[in-house]
Amino acid sequence: MTLRNIAIALHVLRPDAVAAATKFVDGVCGHPEIVVWLRPEAADLIRPMVRPDADLRLYDPAHPDHLELVVVFGGDGTILRAAEWALPAQVPLLGVNLGHVGFLAELETAQMHVLIDRVLRRDYRVEERLCLEVELRDRPGGELLWSSYAINEVSLEKAARERMIEVLVQIDGHPLQRWGTDGVLVSTPTGSTAYAFSAQGPVMWPDLDALLVVPLLAHALFARPLVLSPTSEVSVEMLWGQASGAVLWCDGRRSADVVRGNEVRVRRLARNLKIARLDNAPFVERLVRKFQLPVEGWRRDSPLDIGREIQGVRVQPEPEL
Repeated sequence: MTLRNIAIALHVLRPDAVAAATKFVDGVCGHPEIVVWLRPEAADLIRPMVRPDADLRLYDPAHPDHLELVVVFGGDGTILRAAEWALPAQVPLLGVNLGHVGFLAELETAQMHVLIDRVLRRDYRVEERLCLEVELRDRPGGELLWSSYAINEVSLEKAARERMIEVLVQIDGHPLQRWGTDGVLVSTPTGSTAYAFSAQGPVMWPDLDALLVVPLLAHALFARPLVLSPTSEVSVEMLWGQASGAVLWCDGRRSADVVRGNEVRVRRLARNLKIARLDNAPFVERLVRKFQLPVEGWRRDSPLDIGREIQGVRVQPEPEL
């Protein structure tokens, strides 16, 4: 019998995440080929509440290569934490949404029976998402000070509330513009519905290969979001002559201090993040559902709608009096 190794990642301080993960573990562990891997803090919570014959083991995030899938219970933040070790190992993530919007998550906790059945049958597809590589150098083209990666976005933000930062943005080595700004975002299509969306950036379909640059409240005549080729490299130089520094963030989780003269370089990461999906619904349906976009309005019975089906109901003309 070939064993199947499935890891569980969850927000251990949320009772709803613990309850959902426990229900999933209890459902899959009735099959002898399933081995569930947990972090020690999660195992302490779940082990007493599942069937005694469940094969639960402790995993080391430094060696996740043997895993088939990671099922994540939480919001997008929990998924981003799990991705920190799943991305290097190229293990797909399947998210169960317990947050608010949850664009990275695949389904809700009410669909737990569907999740258990589909995972047992390996009935899911894996899609890949573009990620970012970021470098911090002491000067343009100089010594490497710090490096990381991002799934949603890289953001350079002012450190002092009362002062803007002065930056020079370059694309593929060519100067674009000098900005006095609160910061600069470089986002992936996945991150276009996160911080970049709040900064008035465009929504990009997640399977698109592109980079997005969004200035944050730039004091400039031209300060529009830019959609770039996936092969482009973005350089943001902190100009001399300013008193305050900035902070470089990757997904709001990893950070480094940036001082004047430093350069931030962002390009596409060589590896993609793998996301497991259970349905083939188009992204536009997810967009409408998550943001609760209005697809019908107060003019529903206008002549333009006659003969159309709206939510399964064919619109008929008003009877003549």
